[in-house]
Parts: sequence; C-alpha cells; structure tokens
Amino acid sequence: MSSLVAVVVTFNRLKHLKVAVEALEQQQCDAIVVVDNCSTDGTREWLQERGAEADKLDVIHAPRNLGGAGGFELGYRHALAEYEPDWLVCFDDDAYPLPGAFEAFLSSDLDSIDAAAAAVYFPDGRICEMNRPSLNPFWHWRLFFKTVLGGGRQGFHIEDRSYDSMEPLPIDSTSFVGFFVRREMVEKVGLPEGRLFIYGDDVLYTLMISRAGGRIRFLPWVRFAHDCSTFAVSSKTYAPLWKAYYTYRNGLRVYHTAAGALFWLYAPVKITQWILQVRHYENPRAYLRVMRLAIMDAIRQRYDRPHELVVELCKS
Repeated sequence: MSSLVAVVVTFNRLKHLKVAVEALEQQQCDAIVVVDNCSTDGTREWLQERGAEADKLDVIHAPRNLGGAGGFELGYRHALAEYEPDWLVCFDDDAYPLPGAFEAFLSSDLDSIDAAAAAVYFPDGRICEMNRPSLNPFWHWRLFFKTVLGGGRQGFHIEDRSYDSMEPLPIDSTSFVGFFVRREMVEKVGLPEGRLFIYGDDVLYTLMISRAGGRIRFLPWVRFAHDCSTFAVSSKTYAPLWKAYYTYRNGLRVYHTAAGALFWLYAPVKITQWILQVRHYENPRAYLRVMRLAIMDAIRQRYDRPHELVVELCKS
C-alpha cells in the first residue's frame, strides 16, 4: 500500500490542534508533520510533550510566523526529504480527517490520479463552502458564460449532489484542507508558494498542477471536518485590514494564472469591485491605501514584504 504523510500548519489555535492531532493518530499514515508558526499560546510546549509520547509526530518549529503558505512550503519540503512518501496530505490546524478517511483514500483506485480533494464538512455535517472544489471557468467556456451571466461561485464550483457520488470527479482547483498530492507531482511543479503568506496559495498551487497536466479528482467518500468558526462569509469588510492586502495581492496572481491572456480584461473589473467596497469602511482612506499597495506589489511581483511591515502599513 502507498505511503502517506500528513502536513499540518498551526498558529495559536491549540484547542483545535489537539483535536486534529488526536484524529490523525487514529488514521492510517506514516508520519504527522506539524509546522508551528511560532505560536505563543502553549502550542510549542504541548507539541514537545506530545512528541515525546507519539512516534509518528514530527514537529517543525518555524523560525518566524511564515503564514499558512510558508508553513505548507516548509512542511512539504521536510516531509519529502525526511520520508519520501508516495503521497502528502495537508490541512489547517482547525481541520481534521473524519474516521477512516485515510484508509478510504489509500484503498481507492489512485492509478489515474495525481492529486485529490476530500469532501469537507462543518462539524455539524453541512458542506463547508470555503473548501468546495471547483473548475476553472476560464478553461471551460460553458462555465465561463454561466458564471458571467449571474451564476457567481455556483457557476464553477461543484454541486451538492457531487458529494453523494461514488465516482471521482475531475476538478481544476481546491483548497489545502484534505488535499492529497503525489510526491512525483510536487517534484514536477515545485513546492507551494510560501511567499504568499496567507490566502490563495492553495488555489494557485492546484491550478498549477492542473496546468501542468496533473489529474486532480474530487473523492467524496474521503471526508474531512473543518471547524472554521472564525470565518464569516457575510462580512463585507476585512478586519484586521492587513487581510485585505493579502487577499488582493495574491488574488491578482491567482486570477492571472486562471485567466491567462484574459486576465488583462478581467483584472480591471475585479479592481473596480474592490474600489466600490470602500463604502463599507469607517476609514476609507486607509482601505484605499492598502488596496493600492496590494495592487502595486502584485504588478511588481513583490511577495517578500515582511508580514510585520504589512501590519504596520495597515495601521498607519
């Protein structure tokens, strides 16, 4: 049977991490790599204690907070060098595989699959929207027109009925919650783009796999839970404001990868939408300054701005 290593990135969510590690210890995998992004809530101490008791737990302490993107890049690099697994699976610290998830994956017919997405649910059983896999509408004209003509996210994300299927479903992109990828595919396309810090790194990476000819499939019988209670889809503003910087800067790179030459027609529309969001902010000048900084950094392909500086710039 294929070997499998899990990569989890954590930062100051010890309560959630404990649930994730406990769930992982009941799964069929060869190692559990946890990347701690310099947590200050007792995570480091707990991981040291747990690591002394659990043979499979392999803890990596990042030199600084690298964000989710940097954490996954570090975790992938370590897992590949240390274990040379056939497969990697990754997710955030507030997610966890449901009982039997890894066994269900490993017992699937994986011969024609290079990467796979699990079905992700909230703990109460509802489908987790932020982890719903999708097709790239710029590669599928029918979906493109469906999206443009008012379909929105529903125009290119997989349907609810797909979650009840027993057949693998081709997709183009997905999130890093319950994402499985072959070692050979990582060697082909490279590691996740850690400089993005947070937001968009998963969509960008899976689009790159698809563009390189990788076959990504949605496997609905492989199930994960995501206790992302802090994620508010109804909010019209970013708080703290630095989140807008990463969303917009990284978003432009993702849109460029997805749209190709059409990006130059699509980007002005998207930027206009962002500008219109200013009406929802109490400090519109600060919002517009952060948005402009994000756009300029995206144009310059600058992804090395330190997070601490981004936070400070968003305060001033």
